[in-house]
Amino acid sequence: MEQGVVIQLAQRAILTVIYVAAPMLGLSLIVGLAVSIFQATTQIQEQTLTFIPKILAILGGIVIFGSWMLKVLIDFTRDIYLNINQFIR
Repeated sequence: MEQGVVIQLAQRAILTVIYVAAPMLGLSLIVGLAVSIFQATTQIQEQTLTFIPKILAILGGIVIFGSWMLKVLIDFTRDIYLNINQFIR
């Protein structure tokens, strides 16, 4: 297997991981920021307060984006299997 093919395959794999993880990370960031602002304004400094809203946001994100994330992963895997003969040469 040539170096260019390996680098291109690794690059596509990393980009696929970023595409799949981005919606969940974005939701977690937004909810965490909102909870932090709420804690700062109300002066409630409970450390466990941030976990429940983030978990609920991630579960909601999986419900909303789950089918798209699965489609991206299946397309990537299918492309790998269809082009496996080019990788083995």
